[in-house]
Amino acid sequence: MDIELQDFADRAVSYAEKSGVEYCDARAEQQERKSALLENNEIEYVRTNDDRGIGIRIIKNNVWSFCSITNPKSFEQIKDAIDNSIKSTMNNKKIKISMYPNNLKKTKIDYKVVKKPELEEIIKIGFECSKIILETPKIKKSIVNPWYTLNSKYFVNSEGSEILQNFTDTIVDMISIAHESGITQSVNITEGGRGGLEQIINENKIQQSAKEIALKASQLTLAKPAKEENATVVMNPDFVALLAHEILGHPSEADRVLGKEMAWAGGAWWKNKLGEKIGSENLNVFDDPTIKESLGWYQFDDEGVETKKTTLVEKGVLKNHMQNRETAQIFNSAPTGNMRATNYRFMPLIRMACTCIGNGDWNVPEMIKDVKHGYLISNMKIPSIDMKRYNWSISCQYAQKIENGEITDLLRDVIVMGTAPKFFESIDACGNDFTVRPITNCGKGDPMQSMIMGNGGPTIRGTATVKSVN
Repeated sequence: MDIELQDFADRAVSYAEKSGVEYCDARAEQQERKSALLENNEIEYVRTNDDRGIGIRIIKNNVWSFCSITNPKSFEQIKDAIDNSIKSTMNNKKIKISMYPNNLKKTKIDYKVVKKPELEEIIKIGFECSKIILETPKIKKSIVNPWYTLNSKYFVNSEGSEILQNFTDTIVDMISIAHESGITQSVNITEGGRGGLEQIINENKIQQSAKEIALKASQLTLAKPAKEENATVVMNPDFVALLAHEILGHPSEADRVLGKEMAWAGGAWWKNKLGEKIGSENLNVFDDPTIKESLGWYQFDDEGVETKKTTLVEKGVLKNHMQNRETAQIFNSAPTGNMRATNYRFMPLIRMACTCIGNGDWNVPEMIKDVKHGYLISNMKIPSIDMKRYNWSISCQYAQKIENGEITDLLRDVIVMGTAPKFFESIDACGNDFTVRPITNCGKGDPMQSMIMGNGGPTIRGTATVKSVN
């Protein structure tokens, strides 16, 4: 962290206090991002972006206000921004703001990086993956986007907390596109996590993923469409990750439950249902920012709240929501460490960290063998969810028929549909496997904030409608 930027944050809080605010916090942030885009083994671009600035929240006259300054050159800029923020509170409606007490923390955390990423190295890896994809029969196009960010975040508030967190994220996005006899199919994947190059190179992980998506895209040109029917579905962990994100994670964010934040991802159908049964006894859901190396791994959120694992659903019963310091007071709960902003330019919102379905004790081959007629649903694609997260449809990369316990025909262009309560109640088996997947483009808020996080779970079995779409 730049010492001057950190000093500006300290002075901002001190100045705001002297100006008579009831509360103030400041987030000084620096990010260096390096990325490349390769299409068909040729570099389309190489980019380096450096960003630094401060975001300042204040409570004055029982009104929240926020300002941000990109690359501040002097403290006078920050003072002017704070003065204007205070002025903006004068004519707003005043509602008593109550915040859950938070322990004072003074700490520095450097998140583990085994092998520091370098631009030349990730470009080399990108070329390796692109070559693997293009060598596969029927592949017409490969798109590989390797990137990493070096991040430093400093949080300070008027309660005395001073928290510095330094972390690195390393990611590769890949798409393989195949074409044969008028049929075009694409398969994509994102690999990586919080850490260095080890997140993508250990055990040749990224090269193996490149091989798998290319082979599957090629095979899908010969696959059949699925006929529409309500059937047993066995969903693999990658598909479950998006399912958990869309119909469990978003409606568990307390600001959505309260209707205070409805943009982009809507509200929650289970409002006022805490303590009620919303699914089968096999459904257990949690959010856990302490899962190391996931993109949702952090020790303190953007309110300075220390993170912990939060049980959201236990044996089908809705137990809690993700809370910030304000909503915790409303729900008579405690903050869960889920208050996050894309960067210093934005006010933090309640966001998922690593929301997952808990695993069970089923052996996955046995789970499939137990199905007389159904479908194996593999890998996330595109979601479509209503504003209350009640009706949902999520397309998958591919599916396969299950007949008498055996996996048979490969199916293309498959979408899975259901309603949240009916599907949750139908879950009758959760595997003893468990995977967390990287999510890099979750949108929420107005103006929209894009956030990275983890989502995951085991293989699960339930009932839903399956069909193919053009």
